[in-house]
Amino acid sequence: MNVLLVLGHPRTDSFCGALARAYRSGASDAGVDLRTIAIADLEFDPDVHAESPSDQPLEADLADAQRQIEWADHLVLVYPNWWGTMPARLKGFFDRVFTSGFAFSFYDEGEGAGHEPLLDGTTAELIVTMDMPAWVYRWIYRRPGTNAVKRATLGFAGIRTTRVTNLGPVDDSTPEQREAWLEDVRELGRSLATGPESRSTRAKRTVKTWLKALRLQFYPMAWVAYSIGALAAAGSSDVFATGVYWIGFGFLFFLEATTVLSNEYVDYDTDRENSFAGPFTGGSRVLVDDELSFGQIRRGIAVTGVLTAVFGLGLGLATTGVGSAPTVAAVMAVLATLALGYTMPPLKLAYRTLGELDVAVTHSLGVLLLGFVALGGSWHDPLPWALAVPFLLSIIPSITLAGVPDYEADRAADKRTIAVRFGIDGAVVVAAATTLAAAATGVLWQLLGVVPGAYSPIIYGSVLHAAVLGSLLWDRVWKGTQTQSIPGQINAVMAAALSYISWFAIVPLVGLS
Repeated sequence: MNVLLVLGHPRTDSFCGALARAYRSGASDAGVDLRTIAIADLEFDPDVHAESPSDQPLEADLADAQRQIEWADHLVLVYPNWWGTMPARLKGFFDRVFTSGFAFSFYDEGEGAGHEPLLDGTTAELIVTMDMPAWVYRWIYRRPGTNAVKRATLGFAGIRTTRVTNLGPVDDSTPEQREAWLEDVRELGRSLATGPESRSTRAKRTVKTWLKALRLQFYPMAWVAYSIGALAAAGSSDVFATGVYWIGFGFLFFLEATTVLSNEYVDYDTDRENSFAGPFTGGSRVLVDDELSFGQIRRGIAVTGVLTAVFGLGLGLATTGVGSAPTVAAVMAVLATLALGYTMPPLKLAYRTLGELDVAVTHSLGVLLLGFVALGGSWHDPLPWALAVPFLLSIIPSITLAGVPDYEADRAADKRTIAVRFGIDGAVVVAAATTLAAAATGVLWQLLGVVPGAYSPIIYGSVLHAAVLGSLLWDRVWKGTQTQSIPGQINAVMAAALSYISWFAIVPLVGLS
């Protein structure tokens, strides 16, 4: 491991200097290759005089500092906390060294304007001295300097901070206390033998990474549809206390997890090319950003797939005497085939312009029908089918629009989404038409009493939401297609489209409860 220690105190004979030497000693015991930069010894102008820091020529010491940072796998910053943040000379170092083209790059693509970090893969840790108790700095002052370095500086460049060590108060500390701190920091250096972060930190990061890969934000939609079907069959909210309901939910949860992970695996090429990935599109990016390996994703698919099968078998056994086990098994089989077939061969429906319809069907009719038959309903009863129609229509706008930011990447990977096959303007037409159709169907169902109790006059609010979504489609997407410009991230439109589904999910869920 290559480690670069940056001493940010303007005096090398300070206690921070002693901490730096202690860390270096521990790192030597760990057998890592460590180099040191002392800000106090560098000759450079800390002020930016040019219009942009990247326009100001680097002094030789700063050019060398950039080379050292590129060399390093792990950065260690040792500095004092002055007035809640770092010393001015260290701030000047960051201003001059972390320039565009070295630490990050900007892109400007309409709503997709943003930046790309260029120091991904590097880790860092902060060792900060202060003249207040560490807990006061953290809980009362909320760590302003630490947040600035960790998030606004290092994080902006793609450097992940693995740990922060705050030491204080230094001013009235005893020699024994300082010696204890020096030994603690020496031990931090030794810990590099097992990597730049502690076992507990690695465990927490692993959990967070897998949660990110699972994309849990999309699971509630399937849960609501499933619950609507179960309530429609049972006719009572007592259904939530039954084992059959929760076993079926376990099957759906792990099927969704298997589907999401398989999508991540198969869609790697298009996700890698995607410049406009956001919270709603472009996958979780755990593969693209090297947070997980292909092998780990394959193992994740295997584990969730086995759990899906286990809960599926359990549901089949649990429905004996409640519903028709063969019918439940058939619905589960079709649902699993369509869900996994979204990106996985041989179906690869998302690559055949059937992906949007597939998602809409599985997350509305598919899971709703499963809940209905698992709790004793009959598959040929018109009730679940009627409940599914407006729900299905309301899903199509969001999944269709998700292909707009992904347009270029999907086209390059030959993923034939609606946006790729019919153009972005065609995707807007599909989204607008299904938005209106969902609102019209929901209102019609309420007026005619097609599904007694499921829809109340509240559903009329979907008409206003549809108008807002239509306005956003016109202003944020359609206008761009007329000037031959491809929209970047369309987060506001996506948020409006995803929240639109709630009218056809929450209203019947509450009505049937």
